[in-house]
Amino acid sequence: MTDAGKRFNRDWIFRHINYTFEDGTSYAIVGPNGSGKSTLLQMLSGSMQPSEGNCDWSVSDGQLTNDEIYNYVSICAPYLEVVEEMTLKEFLEFHHHFKRFLPSLNINYVISVIGLENAANKQIRFFSSGMRQRVKLAQAFFSDTPLLLLDEPCTNLDAPGIELYHGLIKDYCANRLVIISSNDEVEYSFCKELINVVKYKN
Repeated sequence: MTDAGKRFNRDWIFRHINYTFEDGTSYAIVGPNGSGKSTLLQMLSGSMQPSEGNCDWSVSDGQLTNDEIYNYVSICAPYLEVVEEMTLKEFLEFHHHFKRFLPSLNINYVISVIGLENAANKQIRFFSSGMRQRVKLAQAFFSDTPLLLLDEPCTNLDAPGIELYHGLIKDYCANRLVIISSNDEVEYSFCKELINVVKYKN
């Protein structure tokens, strides 16, 4: 990111962010509620453009365009919905058409890892909020992408769910760029770098 900033109407959310995110490293974007953490994460995903400055992505083959970044990113966030009319198995198969799973993984394995074998053929609309969050984590963690973006990843998770989350981080993120937006240290305690959005206010 080079001198990046985001403005809504006349209000600047943050300005003058100069930062390089390195592959294989974990980062936490922190700050109080309403400080712009989710906005910054959406900018890093390519779904939102900066009002000033630049946000550039590159891989070994060279620099990516904004239209290409989608193929390299997976994201879990409260504002992203799952398809409630589908069963869990149908939803993961649907997702798999757009984002391939990590090599050697199949849908049945993914369902077993997140502990929802008994709900595999149940419509997601009947899932509890914690079960839905496990599904969102699955579609992000198990997609074959080098960049993983997580916005408040432990939302609605109970203690076993949080334990599952930390297990996914340990087992599937060693060589990925992981960026977490959170104000809960439980979600980002393992991160090597912290970015406080408050530092980039006017």
